[in-house]
Amino acid sequence: MTDDRRFWRILLLIVLAALALRVGYVLLAKRHEPLLGDQLYYNAQANTLARGNGFTDFRDGSQTAEHPPLTALVLTPTSWVMEQFDEGGSHVLSQRLTMTLFGAAVVLVIGMVGRAVAGSRTGLLAAAGAALYPNLWINDGLVMSETLATLAVALAILLAYRFIRAPRPINAVWVGLAVGLAMLARAELGLLLPVMVLPVALFLKPLPVARQVGLFLVACLAALVLVSPWLIANLTRIDQPVLFSTNDGLTICGANLERTWYGDGTGLWALDCAGFPTPKGDRSVVSNELRSDGLHFIKDHLGRLPVVVAVRIARVWSLYAPGQMASYNVNEGRDEVVSWAGFFAFWIVVPCAVVGAVTLRRRRVPITPLVAQFVVVTITAAAIYGLARFRTPAEVSLVVLAAVAFDGWLRGRAEPAEDDASRPVAVEASA
Repeated sequence: MTDDRRFWRILLLIVLAALALRVGYVLLAKRHEPLLGDQLYYNAQANTLARGNGFTDFRDGSQTAEHPPLTALVLTPTSWVMEQFDEGGSHVLSQRLTMTLFGAAVVLVIGMVGRAVAGSRTGLLAAAGAALYPNLWINDGLVMSETLATLAVALAILLAYRFIRAPRPINAVWVGLAVGLAMLARAELGLLLPVMVLPVALFLKPLPVARQVGLFLVACLAALVLVSPWLIANLTRIDQPVLFSTNDGLTICGANLERTWYGDGTGLWALDCAGFPTPKGDRSVVSNELRSDGLHFIKDHLGRLPVVVAVRIARVWSLYAPGQMASYNVNEGRDEVVSWAGFFAFWIVVPCAVVGAVTLRRRRVPITPLVAQFVVVTITAAAIYGLARFRTPAEVSLVVLAAVAFDGWLRGRAEPAEDDASRPVAVEASA
């Protein structure tokens, strides 16, 4: 058996084991659990789409864009199939099992990323780590956007390495499409364009600056093309201009309240402003009013802003009140025990990831696509609020970098592996 076939066979076995773990978790721990938090929206929206009613509110039929569309769209086929057997049902279990398939796909792509940066054995170690890492599989039992966002980020990282090796317009297009896909899962992942894709393009030293900028713009254009149907629909069917969602007003308002700036709730989010007086109109009108409330609160408490931002960042990196975060996660459907397991696993993986990053730098392998995820997560937490689930883009990088470290320890030395994928990334200047 060739090394390539051996890699794919072992990787497939790891992916199947990861799927079995996730399905078992859903059947044993999530089978009868009620929907909480944003799961209520994604479940209802997928069912509404499956019943042919488009992006409308199931309660009153009004136009809605409460969240970006990818999660609801991905779950729609499952809801449609289940409608044939259980018309009008909620289809929660089927949707949760669907998410486990995408969770297994995350493991597959992470394995491919590991192979791209440091060889086949690193790829298999990364896949095994992703299969077992609680901070990844905890999301796969929920009807939420994190699993799909993680998959899109992993694809963007993988394609970024392909782009580094062969900086051609077609590869820039693929990276841009992956980022666009991530934006359709979570809008803030548009930060990948300036934080990951732009530095990658500018580090292509053999190319002239004009060529580097041109390739970056190609990636941006590809991302824009992918998200434009959603943007155009929102700009034409809703009263006030909306890009990705009408939820930004509630998000900004809920993150900037008395109890999310002071006391034990600092750096978190609260639903208090859902009861604030708002003008009549659709959700875009309400969102604008709530956004204004949140921004006015920030303006009136600017002296407190540095403290709040620092706590948000500390929370997202599990440096502040992890017990409180584990309890808070319960309100979104995350089991407290699994949250604690994720906390301890995180602090085991972090030092290993640091070693892995140093190892790659010594091998002269670019680490920008991996390190960029930490910047994206930090900016997101600082601008919005600090939850462990916002860290999912960085979890991909942590698992891959930790696998690099483990591979080095298994070898007993830090030299590059023998296969081509682990050699320093070479840049092709051809078009």
